[in-house]
Amino acid sequence: MLSNYSTIFLLTPFLINQSDIVTVLIIVVVIFSILLILGVRKSYKLKKENEKLNSMDTKMPDEEETYKDFTEGHMYDNK
Repeated sequence: MLSNYSTIFLLTPFLINQSDIVTVLIIVVVIFSILLILGVRKSYKLKKENEKLNSMDTKMPDEEETYKDFTEGHMYDNK
């Protein structure tokens, strides 16, 4: 049977220090903050581009252009 000292000695490599947890949490927070900032920036750019596209004149002209035969002057015309 192991004594308390030998049990603690064997389990010591598996214990996690509080500073290790804080370090991992800081790294996770930094990564997610970067992702959040990139997402907000992309959303802002898409919103601005959407407003720009909506402000463009997209109405079709009321008068349709008549068809112009572009083959009239063609030298291979069989008329």
